[in-house]
Amino acid sequence: MNEDIRETFHSAEYDEYYASLDTKTKAKYDYVETILKTQYVVNKKFVKNLEGTEFYEARISVGTNEHRTIVFAIDSLSFMESKRVLFLNSFLKKGTKQYKGEIEIARGILNKYIQGGQEND
Repeated sequence: MNEDIRETFHSAEYDEYYASLDTKTKAKYDYVETILKTQYVVNKKFVKNLEGTEFYEARISVGTNEHRTIVFAIDSLSFMESKRVLFLNSFLKKGTKQYKGEIEIARGILNKYIQGGQEND
């Protein structure tokens, strides 16, 4: 097993979404999180910058379903340079118009964490 490069933290909103998933989807989420933790350079298949924002998206594909998790690099402007990342919120991708609302939700969660200084595993 590779050594962890990054430490990941989960918001309560992310944990609630994750808990609602079936076993197969959870396994895929865990696989993608392991890649984010252990690989310095992560393929865009798994993590991609959300243009015009401070966020990234973790990309989880299960069959025809495309799940997305909005991720924030806590200690760097660049995901690759970060050592700590926060998983903010997750959703089942239905279309590109959905992103605006999900990014606003992520900003709200991030603001709550900044004000409260909270981080959950």
